[in-house]
Amino acid sequence: MGVTPRGARYAVIILTAMNLLNYIDRYVPSAVKDLFKRDLGFTDMQTSLPLTAFVVVYMLASPFFGEAADRWSRKRLIAAGVAIWSLATAAAALATGFWTFMIARALVGVGEAAYATISPSLLSDFYPPDRRNRVLTVFYVAIPVGAALGFTLGGIFGNAFGWRAAFLICGLPGLLAAGSALLIREPTRGAFDPVQSDRVPSWPEALRRLKATAPYVIAVAGYVAVTWAGGGMADWFPTYLTRYRGMSLGEAGQLTGLATVAGGLGGTLTGGFLADWLKGKTRAPYFALSCISMVPAALFAFIAINSHGKVLIGLGIFLAQFFMWCYNGPINAIIVNSVPANMRARAVSMSIFSIHVLGDAISPPIIGAISDRTGNLLHGIILVPVMMLIGAAIWAYGWRTLPSLERT
Repeated sequence: MGVTPRGARYAVIILTAMNLLNYIDRYVPSAVKDLFKRDLGFTDMQTSLPLTAFVVVYMLASPFFGEAADRWSRKRLIAAGVAIWSLATAAAALATGFWTFMIARALVGVGEAAYATISPSLLSDFYPPDRRNRVLTVFYVAIPVGAALGFTLGGIFGNAFGWRAAFLICGLPGLLAAGSALLIREPTRGAFDPVQSDRVPSWPEALRRLKATAPYVIAVAGYVAVTWAGGGMADWFPTYLTRYRGMSLGEAGQLTGLATVAGGLGGTLTGGFLADWLKGKTRAPYFALSCISMVPAALFAFIAINSHGKVLIGLGIFLAQFFMWCYNGPINAIIVNSVPANMRARAVSMSIFSIHVLGDAISPPIIGAISDRTGNLLHGIILVPVMMLIGAAIWAYGWRTLPSLERT
C-alpha cells in the first residue's frame, strides 16, 4: 500500500508517543521501589524480581510477535499490545503481595513485546535505508524521555498519593494510544529494499541467517552489555541516592529523571547526527560512534556513583546518560539494515530477546543480591560502568574489523 509523507509522519509521531508511554510504565516501579517494598514486605532482591519477570515475559513473547509481524497486520498487533501493557500497568495498583505484583508486572511484558518488536520494522518500511538512522533516532529519543518521566512522575505521584495511584495514573493513558495505532496506514513490506523473495523464512532458517550476519551479531552483543548497565542503573540509582546520599524519594526521582531526560535526549539526537556525519570519515561509522561514546559514559557513571554533592551527582548522571544514549539510533539502524525486510521483525525480536535475557533481566536482581549479601548497594551498582566498557570493547571490534555497510 502506498503511503503519503503525511501518513509516514503520522506513524512516526504515534509510534514515538507509544515508546514514550512504554518507558514511563517501565520505570514507575523503580521510582517507588521503597514504598511498595515497605507496604508489601519485600527484600531488596524481591523489589527487582518483578522487573525481571516483566523482562523475561517480554523477551519470550518477542519472537512470537516477530514471526506474527512478518505475516499479519502490524498495526493491529501493536494496538493490542499497547492496550495489554497499559491495563497490566494499572493492575499493579491492586497487588496484595509478591505474587500478585509479580504477575501484573509480567503481563506488561506481553504487551510491550508486541509493540517494541514490530515498531522498528514498520518504521523501516516508510523510509529508505539512508534515512532510517534519523527516523529511528527520533523514535528512540522517547526512551530516555519516557524513562525520565517514569522516575519523575513516579516519585511525584508516589509521594503525593501513594505508589498504587502512581501505577494507575501512568498506566491508563496508554489505552488512547492503542486506539491511535489503528489509524496508521501500513506501508508495503520492503518497499525501499532490494527485490527479494516474498517467502517468509522459517525460524530455524532465520536464526541461521542472523548468526551468519556479522554486523547484526556484533551490534547485538554490545547492546547486551550496555543494556545490562542501563537496566541496573535505572532500577537502582534512585534508591542508591535515598539510602547513601540523604535524598528523599522525590528528590532522587527528580534528579535522576531530569538528568536522564536532558542527557538521554541530547545524547540520542547527537549520536544519530554524528553517526551520519562520520560516513566517509571512518569505516563502520555507526559502530565507531557507539564505541567511542561509551567510554566517557562509563567514566561519568563512575563519578555519579562515587560523588556526594547533588550538583556533582546530577552532572555525572547527566553526562553518563548523554554519552550512553548516543548509540541508540546507530545500533538499531545496523540491526534493521543488516537483514532483509522479510525477516526484519524477527531480527528485532531476537535482539530484544538477547539484550534482555543477558542484560536487564538479570542485572537488577544481581545488584540486589550483591547488596543483600554484602550489606552495601555500592558493591553491586559499581558493575554498571564496567559493563559499559565491555559494550564499548565489543563495538570497537566491529568498528575495526567490519567494512562500512552501504545501506547504513
